[in-house]
Amino acid sequence: MDAHITIALPKGALLKETIIRLQALGIDFSEFLESQNRLLRLQSAPGYQGLLVRAQDVPVYVAYGQAQVGIVGYDVLLEKQLPVAQIADLNFGYCRMSVAVKRDSPYQTVRDLPPHCRVASKFVACARRYFDELGLPVELIPLYGSVELAPLLGMSEAIVDLVSSGRTLKDNGLVEIHTIFESTARLIAHPLSYRLNHPELHDLLTRLQTDI
Repeated sequence: MDAHITIALPKGALLKETIIRLQALGIDFSEFLESQNRLLRLQSAPGYQGLLVRAQDVPVYVAYGQAQVGIVGYDVLLEKQLPVAQIADLNFGYCRMSVAVKRDSPYQTVRDLPPHCRVASKFVACARRYFDELGLPVELIPLYGSVELAPLLGMSEAIVDLVSSGRTLKDNGLVEIHTIFESTARLIAHPLSYRLNHPELHDLLTRLQTDI
């Protein structure tokens, strides 16, 4: 049976729980979890296809209609700002977007940061909106790995990054000084497909929310 609903699954921290949720509905993409797996697309009866993509790309695939459904962190949705239908908070994958500085920094609150200071982040759009709303002009430095190094090397006064347990910050001598927002996994859908009231799609979305 050819797949008629395509689901975008996020690589990384949310993948295992996403697959468990789908397995409970009889949709099995567990092969994506196998260490030797190199597949990016899988079929699952009855009529479902899974796409394994970077978390940041999940809303892109959904917005452009290559997937009708996706599961992705709220942080990614806020960063991408793409036209997708946000269906539900799935209540897993908790983390928070925070501002952090060196433990011995003179800046103990965000309001202490001087105008035009440098802030490093993977989430430039989220950071920009936050500091604009605060009325604090900053120079944002885009980094896509090891953001914690920036203040340690004097590249920035602060960072904006996702925090889960906080251990990475602690191990690198950093402390949180503000939580911008909290993030969990969200169920999203292609807006046109959702509005057209596709019965199989709405059934899947409803079942994914049943045990929340």
